Amino acid sequence: MKLINCLSGGKTSSYIAANYKADYNVFSLVRTDDKKCLFPDAKIRQIVSDKLGIEFIGTLEDDMIIYTMLDLEQYVGNKIDWVTGKTFENVLNSAGTLPDPLRRFCTTQMKLVPMFKWWQRNINKPAKFNLGFRANEKRRAKRTLEKTNKNGLLEMKAIVGKRKTQNKWGIIEWQKPVFPLIKDNIFKDTIVEFWKNKPVRFAWMNNCVGCFHKHPLLIKKMHNKFPNKIEWFASKEKIKHEKDVWYKSKNLSFNDIIKWDNQTELFDDDFNECDSGYCGL
Repeated sequence: MKLINCLSGGKTSSYIAANYKADYNVFSLVRTDDKKCLFPDAKIRQIVSDKLGIEFIGTLEDDMIIYTMLDLEQYVGNKIDWVTGKTFENVLNSAGTLPDPLRRFCTTQMKLVPMFKWWQRNINKPAKFNLGFRANEKRRAKRTLEKTNKNGLLEMKAIVGKRKTQNKWGIIEWQKPVFPLIKDNIFKDTIVEFWKNKPVRFAWMNNCVGCFHKHPLLIKKMHNKFPNKIEWFASKEKIKHEKDVWYKSKNLSFNDIIKWDNQTELFDDDFNECDSGYCGL
């Protein structure tokens, strides 16, 4: 089987790219069409557009993630394949509602589907995927393995042909999840120490800045850091109905959170980072 390092732009999956040789390194980027979230460096925007094969305007992750992946490619000395799917706007328009912990279609459409389509173009037979679950995350690994079929492979529903004028759908085996950091007993402190004084810049926290898995207090902090991006998330609430907010279970809107007073400074370790290369889901 071919081996793929699945990258998120965080320190953990980047550690895998630096220390575990694979046939491919693949990074999936979340994009937005909103020019209020325009990536500020026009030259870098063009580089990213060339890598993706589609115009890059901006991302709803920390902009630093772009520099992370460019730095990482130089540091490891191996090509990183960049992939992307629909913009976040198109994902929401197609769904007609906002995602939530029970319907995480944002992850499916913007992370898994682009990775799957890349796999179809480049490999198209079952392959091993190195996922960045650390030694203390055995439960996460177990949950992932519970989703595999009898052959130990994850499946994807996809178009497999045509039936007259309609698409023919089928179930495709594609991914064998592998957890090298668990196997080698690698914890976060080892990873943090490894990246000290290395020429790779990292975001304060990777994944979408307005992800509903973040604590509301962290969303307030993110608004202080990335007001344009958190306001993008706020603008997508209550379009269909009043209860269509990112924190459905709490009936709490981002506009409510934005109005909160600033809290005591939060330390980075107060919240978990989605750093596995798999959006942490």
